[in-house]
Amino acid sequence: MTTPNLTDAGPRSASTPVGDVVLRVRGLQKYFPIQSSFLRRTIGQVKAVENIDLDVHAGETVGLVGESGCGKSTTGRTMLRLLDPTGGTIEIDGRDVTKLSMRQMVPVRRSAQMIFQDPYSSLNPRHTIGKIISSPWEVQGVNPEGGVKKSVQELMARVGLNPEHYNRFPAEFSGGQRQRIGIARALALRPKLIVCDEPVSALDVSIQAQVLNLLEDLQNEFNLAYVFIAHDLSVVRHIADRIAVMYLGRVMEITDSDSLYRSPRHPYTKALLSAIPLPHPSMRGQRERIVLTGDLPSPSNPPSGCVFRTRCWKAQERCATEIPPLSEISPGTSVACHFPEPAKEPVSFTPPQA
Repeated sequence: MTTPNLTDAGPRSASTPVGDVVLRVRGLQKYFPIQSSFLRRTIGQVKAVENIDLDVHAGETVGLVGESGCGKSTTGRTMLRLLDPTGGTIEIDGRDVTKLSMRQMVPVRRSAQMIFQDPYSSLNPRHTIGKIISSPWEVQGVNPEGGVKKSVQELMARVGLNPEHYNRFPAEFSGGQRQRIGIARALALRPKLIVCDEPVSALDVSIQAQVLNLLEDLQNEFNLAYVFIAHDLSVVRHIADRIAVMYLGRVMEITDSDSLYRSPRHPYTKALLSAIPLPHPSMRGQRERIVLTGDLPSPSNPPSGCVFRTRCWKAQERCATEIPPLSEISPGTSVACHFPEPAKEPVSFTPPQA
């Protein structure tokens, strides 16, 4: 099995999704307080997520990408109310869950689940696999048809695990197998939305393609909606329909996968894509390598205006005073930039003959 890469993996779909909206986020904010060590007073705030608007449709995969510390995982956890939002609204399957208590969120969990990044720490080492996968039914008071053991073993078989290993513990499985256990647990309640928090980043490259293919098969079978969080742009291109690029807690650009890789419109997106290695020597001269200068600003004290302006080669005076809104500049493409890059037409490439 080959590993997905930037050059041979095309987008799953270039069309605009038409399914029902499973997740709608408007103005989402998440701040963490900074407290003094002496008096324990709040002296500032870390603005991890700032004014994010996002819709996710049934059967669609939306990728969240960006460098480490940009707020991707915090955004995913806040969308599912694993973290309480500081501001904005969250609707899951048409229901506003922004201010619900943890007890009120229990029935909402049937519609939205999460696959965590670390397959080692996300499973209780003292519980058997059968106990772990069946725990959502226990919390929700669900009695699956045919019994718990039979249903768990069916799920195990569906995600590529041996049903006979029902009574084994997580320590007896490899990283890829543990991630499949996490996927089975997320599927137990047949949710409409799953937030995947870098589900393959902790796995060997040879296993990543297997897990990605499994996620795609499950999506096609159950019409699942995914929010797929990752920092590997090749992986995101392989699985995502649309991609949102984040920087310092904000969405800089969102468009379909094909348009993003062919013609990035935000300078930050262009810089990210320029850093991806190209396997064929003849292709390397076709792309400019962009090296960003300066350090990543602190989310507790972000720059005024556009948060990317301190590292942007196109920054002007307007960028320091006006926050660029995330505006649609072409059908299906929205960019938060006063001076976006021009659109490019598709370019075909034929490797030279030996």
